[in-house]
Amino acid sequence: MGLSAVMNIAVSGMQAQARRLASAAHNIANADTSGYSRLDTQVSSLPNPGGVTTTVTPSTSVTFPDSSNVDMASEMLDALTAAQGFSANAAAFETGADMWDVLMSIKRD
Repeated sequence: MGLSAVMNIAVSGMQAQARRLASAAHNIANADTSGYSRLDTQVSSLPNPGGVTTTVTPSTSVTFPDSSNVDMASEMLDALTAAQGFSANAAAFETGADMWDVLMSIKRD
């Protein structure tokens, strides 16, 4: 696996976590909306060269007309874990960028 593949995997991870965070934020914003059905975000891996993809679908759990099916605690936990996942992928991308800079400096010398 090449360095560019590693960086592309990190980018797909950041995109997936950003989408996951957006879904959690949308759920939190609509928690008091009557009849709102929360959005579920599924993250799945891609075959070679790797990476992840997300699918956002409405929840299949029961929603009553006078309330929503949003649990604020789980939405906050989703938001926090998405932020941590984004940070981890950003660190991997930055490491790849640093390695790329080292390779370019070696090539110039």
